[in-house]
Amino acid sequence: MGKPTGFLEFTRELPEKRKKEERVKDYNEIEKTFSTELAEKQAARCMNCGVPFCHNGCPLGNIIPEFNDAVYAQDWALAYEILASTNNFPEFTGRICPAPCESSCVLGINKPPVTIEAIERYIIETAFEKGYVQPNLPKFRTGKKVAVIGSGPAGLAAAAQLNKAGHLVTVFERADAVGGLLRYGIPDFKLDKKVIDRRVEVMEAEGITFKTNANVGVNVRTKALLEEFDAVVLSGGSTVARDLPIPGRNLKGIYPAMEFLSQQNKRVANRPVAVDHRGVNYENGELLATGKNVIVIGGGDTGSDCVGTSNRHGANSVTQIELMPMPPKERAESTPWPHWPMMLRTSTSHEEGCNRHWAIQTKEFVGDENGNLKAIKLVDLEWKVENGRSIFVEVAGSEREIPCELALLAMGFLHPQQEGMLNELGVEYDERGNVKAQNYQTNNVKVFAAGDMRRGQSLVVWAISEGREAARAVDEYLMGHSELEAKAVSMLNAQKFDFA
Repeated sequence: MGKPTGFLEFTRELPEKRKKEERVKDYNEIEKTFSTELAEKQAARCMNCGVPFCHNGCPLGNIIPEFNDAVYAQDWALAYEILASTNNFPEFTGRICPAPCESSCVLGINKPPVTIEAIERYIIETAFEKGYVQPNLPKFRTGKKVAVIGSGPAGLAAAAQLNKAGHLVTVFERADAVGGLLRYGIPDFKLDKKVIDRRVEVMEAEGITFKTNANVGVNVRTKALLEEFDAVVLSGGSTVARDLPIPGRNLKGIYPAMEFLSQQNKRVANRPVAVDHRGVNYENGELLATGKNVIVIGGGDTGSDCVGTSNRHGANSVTQIELMPMPPKERAESTPWPHWPMMLRTSTSHEEGCNRHWAIQTKEFVGDENGNLKAIKLVDLEWKVENGRSIFVEVAGSEREIPCELALLAMGFLHPQQEGMLNELGVEYDERGNVKAQNYQTNNVKVFAAGDMRRGQSLVVWAISEGREAARAVDEYLMGHSELEAKAVSMLNAQKFDFA
C-alpha cells in the first residue's frame, strides 16, 4: 500500500478533457492521459483492501492494488509487468472500458472509487514511451497452426496468447484493416486508430500473421481452413443488428448505427467510405448527418457514439430516445455495491449537445412524396410492475410527430452472421443464435469460439477475457495441457512479483 492515508487526503479526479467547443470540430481523442503527478496521487487512493473486490469486478482479474502501489512508488516497469500479466491491451481498456472494476472498488461504498481505468491508460502509455513494450517472441514453436477468424479484441487476445504458447497464428479479417469493432465502430474521438496500429506492429514482430480483406466463406474457403490449420478460433463478433420493423421502415433515411459509424471511421482514415467489408458499395451510399434533424433510437454506448458523430457532422439537431424509463441519477437499490450500478450516465457526446428522452416508443416512420424520411411518430410510455415483471402501456394522448431526416437504429445486436462460414462449419447455435461452445469448444472439436460470437454483445474487457480463455482451451486441445494464465488463478499467481 503506497500511502495508507491516501484515500483520506485525495479526492477522485478524472483525466482532463478537451473543451467541447474545440473537440466537436475534429475527431481527435477527447480525454487526455494523466500527468505523472496526478497518476501517483490517484493511485495513492487505493486502500490495498484485504479482499479487493475490484479483482472480481474486472472480467480479466486484473491485479489492481499491486499496480496502483507500483505507480505510487514510481516503479513504472513493475506497474507495466503486473498490468500486462492479465491484460493484453490496456491501451484499449484504458480508453473505452466502462470500468466495472471501479464499480466494485471498496472505497466506492461511501466515497468516489479509485480511477482505475485512467491509471491503466497511464501505465501502458508510459510503458510505450519508455520502451518497455517490446516484441516478446516465444522461446520455442510447437509446429501447430491456428487460424483466428476476426481481429476484434477477442481475436487479438486469442492470437496473442496462442502465439505466446508457441503456436503459429494467422488472423483473418474480412475488412481492409485490423481491429474489428475497435477499427470500424468505436469513434476516433474515443480511440485513435494509431493505438491499434501500434499494437498490431508489436504482434506482427512477435510472429503473428494478419490477412485483411480475407472473408472466410466468401473469398477464403471455409473447408480449406479446416484442412490447413490444426485449430480454428471464431471471434467475429455479434454483427446482426436488431431492426425496427414498423410502418415506414422502407423509407430512405433510416440506417443501422454501425453503418453510419464505420463510414465515419473510414472517412477519418481516408479509406473508401461507401464500401463495406466485402468491397461492395453500400446500398445506401454515403451517410452524413450534416444539416439534418437526427434521431438516435437506443440509449446505449452505440447510440451515444452516433450522437457525438452527428454533432461533428454539423447536424441541425440531435435527439436520443430510449424505450426504457430514465435510470436514477444515483446507484439504484436494486444494484448495491459491488454490483454494476443501474444509474444515469452522461457521456462526452451527450455533453456536446443532445436532447435525451426516455420511456418513448417509436410508432411509425413518416415519409414525404419522394420516399424520404421526414418525421417520426412517437408515444410516451408508462412502465409498471405486474407479477414481478416490468410492462409498459402507452400514455393516452401523448402521440406526436417530430421532424427527422436521419434515423439511426442503435438497439443492439442479435447474434453473429450465420450465413456462410458458420453454417459451412456446421457449428451449433444456442437459444439466442450465438455459437454454442462448451469451454469455448464447439461441436466441431477443431473449432473454438470466443467473444461476442459466443456470449452475445458485451464489453471490450469481456472480449479480451474470452479471447484469453479460448486460447487456453485451444492450447490444452493441441498440447494436452497449457501453461497459459487462467483467469481463475491470475490472482494466486501474483506472488511471482516482488511487491516488497
